[in-house]
Amino acid sequence: MSTKQKVIVGLSGGVDSSVAAFLLKEQGYDVTGVTMSIWNQKGNTTPTRKHSCYGPDEEEEIHEAREVAKLLKIPYHVFDCSSRYTELVLDYFRSEYLSGRTPNPCVKCNQHIKFGMLPEIAGKEGIEFDYFATGHYARTGWDKNRKRFLLKKGIDNWKDQTYFISRLSQQQLANVLFPLGSLTKKEVREIAGKIDIPLSEKEESQDFYSGDYKELLNVSDQPGDIVNRLGNILGKHAGIWNFTIGQRKGLGIAYSEPLYVIELNKEKNQVIVGTRSEVLSTSFIVNDLNWIAIENLTGQMEISAKIRSAQKASPAMMEPIVEDYVKVVFHQANDGITPGQLAVFYQDDIVIGGGTIQKVLQNEITEGVISVQKNLNNKPIQC
Repeated sequence: MSTKQKVIVGLSGGVDSSVAAFLLKEQGYDVTGVTMSIWNQKGNTTPTRKHSCYGPDEEEEIHEAREVAKLLKIPYHVFDCSSRYTELVLDYFRSEYLSGRTPNPCVKCNQHIKFGMLPEIAGKEGIEFDYFATGHYARTGWDKNRKRFLLKKGIDNWKDQTYFISRLSQQQLANVLFPLGSLTKKEVREIAGKIDIPLSEKEESQDFYSGDYKELLNVSDQPGDIVNRLGNILGKHAGIWNFTIGQRKGLGIAYSEPLYVIELNKEKNQVIVGTRSEVLSTSFIVNDLNWIAIENLTGQMEISAKIRSAQKASPAMMEPIVEDYVKVVFHQANDGITPGQLAVFYQDDIVIGGGTIQKVLQNEITEGVISVQKNLNNKPIQC
């Protein structure tokens, strides 16, 4: 390119962001590395996993990112984003869990901190740049017919990360670069090895927090009952925040068949469990919507919906119900539809948009199971 365009790259110290920075430099961009510092916990913590997004090993990761910047011969800066991270991510995380919902802090962080506050601070500190780039496996593009910037899946289906960045706005998408979107993870590791990035075999970040979530919630045990749909007490729990919808292990209940968490009731401080059939649902309500490929949903639309990051998107129909609310109906029953989690809508490789799961609707599957159970409990079984 005749005139060098400037780009800041979010460096984490990992392989993906390092290779992203290298590729952009190779393409002729004037590259600067930036890292957000978010760790601000005081006192002792008990790390149970390494290389998490939020943990006491942040200094080690900043050191690794600085070494990568030296290797690539690019400027490098660290910016303190800890206060806003606490306000926008940790406070949200705590509020959602204590309300009996399951949050997705990584999505919140990407929207407000990594793609929001980090480039904003860099600009205020006098760093000039035309684009902000990361090592996410995703692609973008301008659709002249829709007159909108699109977010598309990375070509590596196993590494596609559009679920985590589906909250980005049109303005953010207009100024972002994803150099790894057209590469596979294998190809990225091969590039890292060729340019002697010392972290080419580093274990990837797999979790939000390196310790016990209870450390962030800052709560004492709040004992309650584990019950079935009929209200029968099957066991005890120490706090509803220890459970998520669809959870099977760790319930501590002996039963004739596997039980799953199907609801968390904050008001009654109850964990409601049921059988495999009871955890299946087809319909749910989504709000707090962020549309990418469309300006708004005006009628029914056939889509594929993803309700967990590691889950394959499933065919569904969605339709608007009231302002900022849509109803989504899977064509086949799904398990683990969880209030508080993110639902992302796709058509082929294009992200249509997404939002927060607000409520799971009762359907004929669950209602049928409950009806049978009531009959068995209210009537003697004839032999």
